[in-house]
Amino acid sequence: MNRSPAGLLELVALQHQGVAKGFFSVCSAHPSVIEATLRHAARHEAVALIEATSNQVNPLGGYTGQTPTQFARLVSNLAAALGLPPARVILGGDHLGPYPFRAEGAALAMEKARQTVHDYVLAGYSKIHLDASMPLLGDPAGPLDPATATSRMAELLAVAEAAAAQRTGPPPLYVIGTEVPTPGGETRTDAGPSVTETAAAEETLALARAALDERGLSAAAERVIALVVQPGVEFGDDRIFSYDRGRAAALRRFIEGQAGLVFEAHSTDYQPAAALRQMVEDHFAILKVGPGLTFALREALYGLEAVEREWLGGRRGVELCGLHDTLERVMLERPEHWEPYLRTEDPQEARSLRHFGWSDRIRYYWPHPDVRAAVRRLNANLEQRPAPVSLLSQYLPDAAAALRAGALDNRPSAIVGHRLAAALGVYADACGLS
Repeated sequence: MNRSPAGLLELVALQHQGVAKGFFSVCSAHPSVIEATLRHAARHEAVALIEATSNQVNPLGGYTGQTPTQFARLVSNLAAALGLPPARVILGGDHLGPYPFRAEGAALAMEKARQTVHDYVLAGYSKIHLDASMPLLGDPAGPLDPATATSRMAELLAVAEAAAAQRTGPPPLYVIGTEVPTPGGETRTDAGPSVTETAAAEETLALARAALDERGLSAAAERVIALVVQPGVEFGDDRIFSYDRGRAAALRRFIEGQAGLVFEAHSTDYQPAAALRQMVEDHFAILKVGPGLTFALREALYGLEAVEREWLGGRRGVELCGLHDTLERVMLERPEHWEPYLRTEDPQEARSLRHFGWSDRIRYYWPHPDVRAAVRRLNANLEQRPAPVSLLSQYLPDAAAALRAGALDNRPSAIVGHRLAAALGVYADACGLS
């Protein structure tokens, strides 16, 4: 993979010259999402920025069962199969820190976080977001003291620098700071998230620079290219909070005075196209998207399952995929990825939100062997007996229109890819990359 993400450095420079260009970062470990991202980059002669979170991918496997090296190999193999040169793929690590291990106590959690960062950097990831903002078992109750969080971040950055010295190529670029809430959750208030105050952003930078200087890492501090703040965007199971540039005006003025820095915006999924464009114009130059893409993937697969049921249900010798029912069973067997986050005690509403909520709790369950088997069966059924376009039009009208125009093959994988390409296109437009 590309260890010289010059495009990101170029982006920061352009932003400070008043050019509203951006990068969208696909934060997903699902192979179909990754493949669609790489295809989009190949088609538009662009660079693909793909990131894994420490929840998804870590030395213990994360919820995907992949280590940093295995994930890097997956991306590399998919890119090679599509003929996309390594120089046009940037790998990043998102929220790298102790969050996945927070219940194990500070000492052990930080030890595992150090190993995580080491493995990511040694495997060639060149954009590293360090996040140690969460309280760990044994920490005082309430939000973690910023000085403690910064000290832990600096400790992890030192590990990253040591790992980078063991590999070839330029050293990594860094992103610091965090949004609210922590990874895996979302706001539970009706008012929406509070926009980060400029004083808090200034404190984050000042503490980070002092901590890195104290550790002799001032050269590495020059490679901190982005700060994560909360611009007022978020989504929950049944709500989306859209960007209001008036509320973020002070942040825009603040970052314009910080040479070499832009903002990185998390949780931008489901934002209107105009809002995403405004964010890029307001120096939220790196837009993270993840659940919104696996949500689109699920839409396509559930649409195909409905087509399969109408087209093949009752035919002799045909076993339907049962994808929806399989996911429901697996989610009930392993409720840890959805139960703590739902705000309802109504069983029917909970079922609906598990499958269709904006938070896309299903994304945690795609790697399960039974779910993967159901998807394979769905693909095989509709590959062997393609459904008529008139039926596809009922459940997947955009794909049906593309089929009628001769722009799409009547294959399940192509139809899923078409849905993902549409979702990615909104981000490419917002970033000025189309």
